[in-house]
Amino acid sequence: MKKMKKITFCLMTTCLLLTFHPQQSNAANAVKSSSVTVSKVNESTKVSEKLLLLRLNEINVMNKSNLKSSDKQMLRKEVIAIGRQLKTYGGGVIYISGGALLVIIILLILLL
Repeated sequence: MKKMKKITFCLMTTCLLLTFHPQQSNAANAVKSSSVTVSKVNESTKVSEKLLLLRLNEINVMNKSNLKSSDKQMLRKEVIAIGRQLKTYGGGVIYISGGALLVIIILLILLL
């Protein structure tokens, strides 16, 4: 019975490791760019981010009670589009559920 549990654990661990393998191999093949182009891109994204945030503030400050429903809908769509653009600039927020975090901690304890 112990041998069956050990085989099951090994298979589950192997499946888990193979699940994360493609992400690591893609990251290893990435082409690194020079620092000059990266800094220029960062500056341009910062400027466009600021412009988008300014537009969001303008929309929030507006008196929307005098607007027609079609105008309000256009503003809503614009806010959603700006939010999507800001999300692409922002990047790296990762949410992990409590159960997933618990499984990861248990696997790390068992493997290390």
